[in-house]
Order: sequence, then C-alpha cells, then structure tokens
Amino acid sequence: MNKFHGTGVAVVTPFNADGTVDYAGLKNLINYLVEGKVEYLVSLGTTGEASTLNKSEKKKIWEFTAEINNGRLPLVAGIGANDTAEVAESIKDFEANGYDAILSASPYYNKPTQEGIYQHYKAVAEASALPVLLYNVPGRTASNVSPETTCRLASDFKNIIGTKEASGNFDQFNQIMRDKPADFMLISGDDPVALPMISLGAVGVISVIGNALPKQLSDMIRLALKGDFSAAAPLHLNLIEFTRQMFAEGNPAGVKAALKQLGVCDDHVRLPLVKVSDELRQAIIAETKRITA
Repeated sequence: MNKFHGTGVAVVTPFNADGTVDYAGLKNLINYLVEGKVEYLVSLGTTGEASTLNKSEKKKIWEFTAEINNGRLPLVAGIGANDTAEVAESIKDFEANGYDAILSASPYYNKPTQEGIYQHYKAVAEASALPVLLYNVPGRTASNVSPETTCRLASDFKNIIGTKEASGNFDQFNQIMRDKPADFMLISGDDPVALPMISLGAVGVISVIGNALPKQLSDMIRLALKGDFSAAAPLHLNLIEFTRQMFAEGNPAGVKAALKQLGVCDDHVRLPLVKVSDELRQAIIAETKRITA
C-alpha cells in the first residue's frame, strides 16, 4: 500500500455560480494536482462537500475524476454516512473502475459506542471489494474512534489498511503506532500536525491545503518521510499562516478562495457553507502571493 504514502489531497468540488458542479474547474484542479506531484487524490471527502451532493452528482463526479485522472495517480473515494446499511449499500453499488480504496468517516450525529463503531466498520469492510481507510474526525462526528477500536479493526479485517486520524490527540497517535499491525497505515488528517505525526511513524497526510499548494506541501512531506526533518521544518513553518487561514472560516471556503486567486477554479460553495469574508479573502490573497512568488 505504498501508493498511499506521501501526500493525498482531499479534492474540493468546484461549483458554478448557480450551484451546479463546475466540471471544467474540476478538470483544471485534477491536472493542477497531478502536475504538483502529489501522491494520490481523495474524491468526495468532507472537503469535497459530499454532504450537499446527491447520489447522481456523486456518481458523475467519481466517474469524471477517474476519466480525467486517467490512471496517473491512485484514487480514493469518500463513502460514509451515519446509517450503516446505507453506507454498506453505497459501497456495494460503487463502480470501482479507476479507484484504489474507500475512505469512510465514522458515523456522525448518532454518537455510537466503541462497539457500535466496530460493528459499523465491520459492515463496511465486508461490503467493500476495495481496501478501506478509516477516518476518525471527532470534531465533525461528535465521537472518537479509540486506539483500541482502530487496532481491533486493523487486526480483524485485512482490507482495513489504514486510518486517516484527525483527532489531534498525540496520545492516541502514540497508542495506535505502538499497537497496530506492522503494515497498517497511520495517515494525518490535519495539515498542521502532519510533520510531527510523521516523526511518530505516520506515512503521510490527506490534505486540504494541498489543493492550493500541492508542490510546496508534497515537497515538505517527502523530506519528512526521508527523515530529513531539518530540511522539512522550515517548509512546514512557512505554511503555518496559510494553513491557519484555510480553516479560519471553515473548510473548504478558505482553500477555494486560494484556488480562485491561483486561477484554478472559482470559490463558490453550497449552503449552509458560505464564502470567506472580504477581510479573510484579502489575507489569503496576500499569503498565497507570498508563498507562490
């Protein structure tokens, strides 16, 4: 599973002003990311605004992404929900042509117990013909996938190959690294902590800021994975303010503002999300210019 080592990008979904999917913008973005030399793409994760896309839109975006990518990079499809039966059915129905894995967030809103989370992912693993990446993001789901549950799933299901960890809890990261099977991948789900997570043994990041700065981020991640932290650290520090701006008024509004400044795609989002404020937009424009100068 070395194809998932390095920088994965949680690809945004560009929209037109009328709210329809902007496929020309999506094509530009995919080519921009390939040219930026990231290692793989994640289609329709949280950053892709999957929660406000209907089933037919998702199907078309997955197909279009695979077509434009044309085998150049590994592809991961984000398929998750808070109804286990619905997720399992969606995974069974997923047309996997061109895709290498499924990324599935733990159930949101329901606040299941650890046993409920285990049983949910058991159903996901049994439904999927592709390898599965867990996704733990307590800030969005209101529940945490514990290290014990993560490692239990990793041990019990060979097609559960890694976890995107966005808990921000280094004690949790330590426990996963200590107790996981040797080939199970810990992947950072938070741009600001990707570098220190790699120092613990994480194999890379699934990134938001990589949409706008694929080369700058992937260069830093590759240095960290080589163990050259003295060279990686200045690159990491150079991205701190930009990263803060990307999340200051919500994701993906921030990174879409940067993408508009870069001329890759427009910055429209779907309600209940809104564009960033004028003040933040000007700060993003200035920081984007500074980094890419």
